[in-house]
Amino acid sequence: MQNKKKKTGLCFFPAFDWSISPTHPEREERLLYTYDQLKEEGIFDLDEIEEINPSLIQEEPILRTHICVPDVSSNITDSHKIACGGVLALADRIMEGSLKNAFALVRPPGHHAMKVVYGNRGFCNINHEAILVDYLRSRYGLKKIAVIDTDCHHGDGTQDIFWNDPNVLCISMHQDGRTLYPGTGFVHEAGGPTAYGKTLNIPLPPETGEKGFLMTVKDCILPILEDFKPDFIINSAGQDNHYTDPITNMRFSSQGYARLTELLKPDIAVLEGGYAIEGALPYTNLGILLALAGLDYSFVKEPDYTLEKVSENKERDQYIQDVLKQVGQVWKTKEKARETLKADKDGFFSRTKRIFYDTDGISDLQLEKVKDCPHCSGFNLIDSKCREKRISALAVMIPFHCCKNCREEALYLYEKASGFSYVYLQNQLDNEFLKKGGVI
Repeated sequence: MQNKKKKTGLCFFPAFDWSISPTHPEREERLLYTYDQLKEEGIFDLDEIEEINPSLIQEEPILRTHICVPDVSSNITDSHKIACGGVLALADRIMEGSLKNAFALVRPPGHHAMKVVYGNRGFCNINHEAILVDYLRSRYGLKKIAVIDTDCHHGDGTQDIFWNDPNVLCISMHQDGRTLYPGTGFVHEAGGPTAYGKTLNIPLPPETGEKGFLMTVKDCILPILEDFKPDFIINSAGQDNHYTDPITNMRFSSQGYARLTELLKPDIAVLEGGYAIEGALPYTNLGILLALAGLDYSFVKEPDYTLEKVSENKERDQYIQDVLKQVGQVWKTKEKARETLKADKDGFFSRTKRIFYDTDGISDLQLEKVKDCPHCSGFNLIDSKCREKRISALAVMIPFHCCKNCREEALYLYEKASGFSYVYLQNQLDNEFLKKGGVI
């Protein structure tokens, strides 16, 4: 895919008609200052870069990835569909061979949206990167995909969606969850029993600087990617690690982001967080775009940039090295760890979790099960209860990699399920998505 004669695609969608509130940090100005900067630098006149228009997606790609309760229209606006449509449009051009890579400068963001969706959490309703993964597998038959999340906040939604999927590598490097929303993303969170080690979390200490971020990419992420050998690399390109960001505590810069992108070589980068609207985003976005296009980014610097603002101290440097060793050990021992896990008497692995929707003030209590199968990585069940909305839902999910026996058992469980407000069938294998009502 890395052909120098091909262009880097850019999709720009600021979502003028969507915001949580007029003064919320996640608003259209996040992209407007960037657009002015790109115009000022003459980016749209460069032969190496091509602007691609977004398009509004239909419900099918969303249903393939999410269980929207009670339905898509209750949770998802046209702005979400257009933002995600821009991501998929860029991916189509890459897969068709007319683009070498791309940058989706779109909002609203998505990486906190989990498998089951009741509303907005962490500014996110649907997960663009996860929808893209399933779109690439459904339309183009890709087998192995990596999602590298470099947002300052843990990519908990992406982790949740692919927790039991052995063919998707999810790596998130982020500010330590003990100090920042959503309070998750620790090294021991390493994936479900049928996909252990395919989820990797790298919690970095507050005030991590340029050296720490780039060391994480070079010494940890790149060797794991080389070992995994993905068919496609997606970068959840959050830019709230910047030293001026108002809601985080890190010390990265536009130069650092450009270098990170150059090292990571993603097929597509998708904008996530980043809330220093004037002091960071115009420069970080420019640096990322130039790096994707293989152009010189050495002149891209913030007006107040100094080396001291991105420096690392020795104590923090050693702490990061220790974290990277722990992550590397999880990756190396993933097969042995899987062998020690045992299913229950019914042949399922189970976990419970409570998901809080900080924007909407509701919570979701889930019991998640995955079938232990010798022929595939099993089908999935989620029993979900939202007390505030007085809704109970059961989701029966048949993944792409499901065997015949698991498919038949899952379909049987869907047909006989009752006693829920809603029962959903998400059948990725046959591209079938159904819902039936039950007892409220």
